[in-house]
Amino acid sequence: MATVLYISANPNDLETSYSLAIGKEFVQAYLSANPNDEVVHLDLYQMDIPELDADVFSGWGKLGAGAVFDTLTGAEKAKIGRLGELVDQFVAADKYIFVNPIWNYSFPPVMKAYIDSICVAGKTFKYVPGKGRVGLLRDKKAVHIQASGSVLSPGSALADFEMGHRHLNAIMTFFEVPSFEGVFVEGMAADPSQASAIKEKAVQKAREVARSF
Repeated sequence: MATVLYISANPNDLETSYSLAIGKEFVQAYLSANPNDEVVHLDLYQMDIPELDADVFSGWGKLGAGAVFDTLTGAEKAKIGRLGELVDQFVAADKYIFVNPIWNYSFPPVMKAYIDSICVAGKTFKYVPGKGRVGLLRDKKAVHIQASGSVLSPGSALADFEMGHRHLNAIMTFFEVPSFEGVFVEGMAADPSQASAIKEKAVQKAREVARSF
């Protein structure tokens, strides 16, 4: 049985969110093909995700200098402890489904906060003398479901502006996740008359990718 993290960064609901609607179709198709797997939904807008701030860097500095965890301040312990929980949960899972809209050519800030929480040396990557950083997630799989009003996917005229999928791709490459695919529902604002057709095409793509995921 595989554990799948369904990581969504969208404050809207299924009725108004294209990304969540496609994500739901993906999960249904995935579970139909893999009924014994467990999908755990991480709604990032409903979670405690500490930002990397002065408390975090201060606490990490103390730990790096040899201090024990119990000697940290209350704020340092709370934030660093929570960050540890998030990365441990991520590493323990087998597969990842990232779901988000595009805002101003990138994903919502809460997704960046989550990504920061899982970029941890010794957990998702490590430093190797002579080689530099080496990813530690070579046995994982990931897919990215992203919605945008304009067409931003690779090969489009605006592809160079897109920073959501490209950022996630860089992170998955950094972790050495060997399988990372994108499912895009895009162009609804550019051509509202085709919004339903665009969504249906994305649904079919999501179902196809889910069956082999």
